[in-house]
Amino acid sequence: MRKLAYATILFCLTVSGVAQQPSAPVTAHSQPATQAPESPEKIWSELMQGNKRFVTGSLKSQAVVRLRQSLTNSQHPKVMVLSCSDSRVPPELVFDQTLGDLFVVRAAGNIAGPLGLASLEYAFDHLGSTVLVVMGHTKCGAVTAACSGEKMPTPNLQAMVDQINPAVMKAKRSATGDALIEAAVKENVHESAMDVLAHSDLLRTAKEQGRLTVIEAEYQLDTGAVIRLDKGTQ
Repeated sequence: MRKLAYATILFCLTVSGVAQQPSAPVTAHSQPATQAPESPEKIWSELMQGNKRFVTGSLKSQAVVRLRQSLTNSQHPKVMVLSCSDSRVPPELVFDQTLGDLFVVRAAGNIAGPLGLASLEYAFDHLGSTVLVVMGHTKCGAVTAACSGEKMPTPNLQAMVDQINPAVMKAKRSATGDALIEAAVKENVHESAMDVLAHSDLLRTAKEQGRLTVIEAEYQLDTGAVIRLDKGTQ
């Protein structure tokens, strides 16, 4: 049944132009499913090296045309990123990655609803992604709105704030004033990561079995640096 379901997904994505058929020669960005995955520590280290290049403005030069052609028939991103939609926080640039490297789900406040969860499940179960980075950022507008306590002007915006509110309530136990927003940003990263696992049996089981690593991080708007929250700065 799973193979049938994925065949249906791939057909729909191909018709819409979002994805192509999964068979292709192996390239640097297209690893065979039988190849042992890299350790999460190595994957995170590579992301941090990319972030350091981003911070200093020394981004790698990429052979984009050749790389694009090599990825027309398949993709095998090692990393999924759940991040905020903020225009200042594009994960591919922040980590100095290129085509085929990251499978990104973005929403205001780095929260995931059913479609976001489905996307992450697809990346893990079909594309072979083994690391999920949940990344918030300083001065997040969605978190700031939730901290204000004000009623939002539309039902959709209110639903966004409602999902962030549990993090705000926890942050209020130890922070007030200007410090509240920053504390809530960090708490919301953790809550978002926990929500993903709470609402996806597939991803929760994978994490429990050691097949998926979840990393919590925060992007600093002023410096461009990414700080790992669950194990400190790396």
